Amino acid sequence: MTSTNKTQVRVGLFGLFGAGNSGNDASLEAVLGYLRAEHPDAEVDALCGGPEIVTARYGIPAARLNWNRGEYRTASSPAAIAAKGLGKLIDAARTAAWVRRHDVVIVPGTGVLETTLPLRPWGFPYSLFLLCASGRLLRSRVALVSVGASEIGHRATRTLVRWSARLAAYRSFRGTYSRDAIRAMGVDTAGDEVYPDLAFSLPTPPSGEPSDQPGPVCVGVMAWHGSNDERARAEEIHRRYLDGTVRFVRALVEDGRPVRLLTGDELDRPVAAAVLDAVDSPLVTVAEAASLADLMKEVAAADTVVATRYHNLICALKVGTPTLALSYSEKSDDLMALMGLGAYCHSAREVDADRLLEQFRELEQRSAELRRTLPERNQDAARRVEDQFTALTAALFPATDHAHAHRETR
Repeated sequence: MTSTNKTQVRVGLFGLFGAGNSGNDASLEAVLGYLRAEHPDAEVDALCGGPEIVTARYGIPAARLNWNRGEYRTASSPAAIAAKGLGKLIDAARTAAWVRRHDVVIVPGTGVLETTLPLRPWGFPYSLFLLCASGRLLRSRVALVSVGASEIGHRATRTLVRWSARLAAYRSFRGTYSRDAIRAMGVDTAGDEVYPDLAFSLPTPPSGEPSDQPGPVCVGVMAWHGSNDERARAEEIHRRYLDGTVRFVRALVEDGRPVRLLTGDELDRPVAAAVLDAVDSPLVTVAEAASLADLMKEVAAADTVVATRYHNLICALKVGTPTLALSYSEKSDDLMALMGLGAYCHSAREVDADRLLEQFRELEQRSAELRRTLPERNQDAARRVEDQFTALTAALFPATDHAHAHRETR
């Protein structure tokens, strides 16, 4: 696939990149790889959560998503509440001004249309609505590319998400569940395609030399407190998840298995520390992985992976390691079914350590078979992501005349 576009197109990338979540950053990295390969003349910058980190790591200009630096902290004083209110007004103007400078704005991957984790409507859903509305008003094409979605109960959040999806110039989803959820909320998805997660386009680290010695079991942990609609049960859900995970890791240690705890977000570190303290064994260690590439190296060295975070699962599946999902959302179930592992999902809401251990042992018995079949499924997923990028070029990147006319109109 070779770009024929000779005009320098201005492309903005929008999302919570650089804010400590390796999955978000992986989606950014995947789209940057596509742009640099297929549209090397494009002028690219980002509006994101951690602009300093994005600029240092990926070499593109970046601006802060929110004027108020305390946007995602709980407002506990009149001054903080006033700052948040003022920030909403300023962000409307800032977002419109940023969008206006671009021909195309891409929201790459991530669960931008879902509430599988708690969030407030006036946080990221409001920011995404400002983006999509600005794009429609200012004739800059906004693309939601291979995004995740869920059916939302909270009225204000549902309204903002629904209108964001409607106002986008292009939509595609990373699973049939996501597309069905948006359709159920009243958005016409007849022309929207489903593709695997963008992270399947990232390079896979080389496999290490085979060893006769047993490798570790990687257990990915998460600051899981239920979905946005389960706030009333948040502490109960988290306690059951943590207790079940501790019991499972303790059982592995009693069998003499070394365990590496994985995280995927800065928020997960206290959970890893809690498991480490509760099990209290030298066989349990915490991996220091700052990126998806680091995570892939960890899981490539493992015999088996049991993980909760969606992109921890992707890392393990990409390197062909037999994987069991502690599933907190249908997106994980979709992913595991795509990779032929639908039987190895276990609800994160109801972690039954005995049943989990039983599934784990069944999975390990199929290890040799799965290590043969997973590479083929990974190749299929990577080809489908390439199809996504081909479709994106056809849908979004303007011909020379259109690009010039767009700029002159402004």
